[in-house]
Amino acid sequence: MNKRWIGTLMAGAMAAWVALPALAAPAPKTMLEPGAMAPDFTLPATLAGHDYAFALKQALAKGPVVLYFFPAAYTSGCDLEAHTFSTHAAQFAKAGATIIGVSENSIAMLNKFEVDPNFCAGKFPIASDPSGSIGAMYGVKLYPPQKGAKTIHGQTITHGFFARTTFVIAPDGKVVASMSSEKDGISPVQHVTHSLAIVQRLQEHKAP
Repeated sequence: MNKRWIGTLMAGAMAAWVALPALAAPAPKTMLEPGAMAPDFTLPATLAGHDYAFALKQALAKGPVVLYFFPAAYTSGCDLEAHTFSTHAAQFAKAGATIIGVSENSIAMLNKFEVDPNFCAGKFPIASDPSGSIGAMYGVKLYPPQKGAKTIHGQTITHGFFARTTFVIAPDGKVVASMSSEKDGISPVQHVTHSLAIVQRLQEHKAP
């Protein structure tokens, strides 16, 4: 992990967290930046084989939230990202953070992906945003269905794709860090390691 990159990100995030006002309600055209108020949402989600409604407000009452948008289940980068989040899930929990992944996949597809031991392994929830409306509220790029796109199982992908984007949201609802593979040039694994380092820093700052 690039400690200098994390240090720079945290310094900027902490300063923005304190100094910037919350953004207005309309969906932004660009990705939400540190200091913006994270739009509240509730989405159909799955965890360990059980469907439920994930509510951001409820999750924030417990601590920071790592919200990551991913293109599609059962595709190479998303599979690696989900697996890496699952192998680090205990560390996120130790830092008091909740992980929630969001894609345009159907909840039926996510049910299988979430419990698969090779991917989410039932360690954290993932949610379905089939219209892309929640992603739009966060300024996440959404690409239309791609001709010829298939899963690792050879199934045709008919839904749109979110650009790989991660937000770290503080318990007060403000974004303290945002990162995307397109803008920041980071890998699926780095979305995990960078966000973990940030929530661990938040925990350190919270400690007396």
